[in-house]
Amino acid sequence: MAMARSTKLHIAMYPWFAFGHLTPYLHLSNELAERGHKITFILPKKAQSQLQHLNLHPTLITFHPLTIPHVDGLPPGAETASDVPFFMHHLLVTAMDRTADQVEAALRALKPDFLLFDFPYWAPTLASKLGIKSIYYSAVCAAALARHPVPGGQVGKDRPITAGPPPGYPSSTVVLRPHEAWMVKFLYAPFGEGVNLYQRLTTGMKCCDAISIRTCHEIEGAFCDYLASQYGKPVLLTGPVLPKPLPTPSEDRWAQWLSGFKPGSVIFCAFGSQNFPEKDQFQELLLGLELTGLPFLVALKPPTGAATIEEALPEGFQERVGGRGVVHGGWVPQPSILSHPSVGCFVSHCGFGSMWESLTSDPQIVLVPELPDQILNTRQLAEVLKVAVEIEKEENGWFSKKSLCRAVRSVMDEESEVGGLVRKNHAKWKETLTSQGFMSNYIENFVQQLQQLLDKK
Repeated sequence: MAMARSTKLHIAMYPWFAFGHLTPYLHLSNELAERGHKITFILPKKAQSQLQHLNLHPTLITFHPLTIPHVDGLPPGAETASDVPFFMHHLLVTAMDRTADQVEAALRALKPDFLLFDFPYWAPTLASKLGIKSIYYSAVCAAALARHPVPGGQVGKDRPITAGPPPGYPSSTVVLRPHEAWMVKFLYAPFGEGVNLYQRLTTGMKCCDAISIRTCHEIEGAFCDYLASQYGKPVLLTGPVLPKPLPTPSEDRWAQWLSGFKPGSVIFCAFGSQNFPEKDQFQELLLGLELTGLPFLVALKPPTGAATIEEALPEGFQERVGGRGVVHGGWVPQPSILSHPSVGCFVSHCGFGSMWESLTSDPQIVLVPELPDQILNTRQLAEVLKVAVEIEKEENGWFSKKSLCRAVRSVMDEESEVGGLVRKNHAKWKETLTSQGFMSNYIENFVQQLQQLLDKK
């Protein structure tokens, strides 16, 4: 039996050009670098300046910036998913695919032991050619990966597009509902040149040496085991990989504003960097928050068709809410806001990063998912773990101000039975996830599994 290697690893990272992917890859890089391993982080030039402050080990983590190739229809200067609306992401992923020659040149020169990737489905073939092990590292939930059937035919022709999961899928709860079937259609739309998103993801998982997921067995073990059996390869878990919270400066603008309200009274609402709501739904959200009568801080991008947040506000909204409601169109430090004692409720889209941040913080959780993976995260939290409430929506996916207000009130009112149940369950899961050694043990095991994979010829 081969002895476990004690030498330090060199790992190249190449995630999709969205901050919901780049940031968790960098969090993992920091954990690995903290243990002495060398990281080459391949990313667009623009993203380097935006992520530099999160690089906690600059002597071991080296950014390798790429020049983003021209693609017809992609706006000049667009380099990340935050630069373009969702319907233009297929052009950005085309640009990513056209960086293959730059990535190959970098890997030839650097000779890393591993390449971690997600959207560049061609990465395993390239890595194998260069004698590098490839690992598909998912920044989205195992449930979302597991609901894609392993390719066995031509998807879209002999496989119907339904909300239903494939045979053997290990849950009847963490699923899309029948009226949500239309949401999976984007998986089969062109996503790059000559490939759709379904093919992109499953090809990467079929061709790599191992699959890895930013999750833990305690919550998604059944889905991870299912993936391992379906793809016939190791599934390595890194745990949630959340950065250690940084102290909030007392002069921080949000800390100062939040401190003006009593503990547990403020609603914080944020939907991530890629959410562009329709103006009508954006306004309904704000009116629902106004209806609660509670103070609130909203961090959302301007809705579709609006240049600024201010021009999209409901008529008379600012005058009515006064100083108890703030709507901000830029970035906010979400983890530090969630840790502020005045925040009592987090209204979230339940992206995977926000899911982990909500589970490891104190505020009550109300979920307004939009994309299929966010819906699966929501079902896990609201129906399996029972730590959150999912907002009621119409069959067309829209929600009303009354349904939002009702969901928030159900978790915020002191006498609410639902609020008491989710608060109790949430506290238990927070204790587990933040317990001594929980996160670090996952990273230590992940490194050991990498060493074993490298020793296996």
